[in-house]
Amino acid sequence: MTAPSRPKKGAPRSARHLTIADICDDLGITRSTFYDWRAKRKGPPSRKLPNGEIRIERRDYETWLDSLYEEAA
Repeated sequence: MTAPSRPKKGAPRSARHLTIADICDDLGITRSTFYDWRAKRKGPPSRKLPNGEIRIERRDYETWLDSLYEEAA
């Protein structure tokens, strides 16, 4: 599986952040799996916005993915 592409410098702020749907699509998991990982602190670092939505910074997601490869080695 390939990680989402990195945003270009000067890209809109929203391009730096991923939604739960973005993460689930990329990993091929359900929302419930994402929330389960989040509750167990096994998923990528995320932020809860004042409106209750959750966002994951692209760089945090990529760092988290890289850490999984290192653990599997």
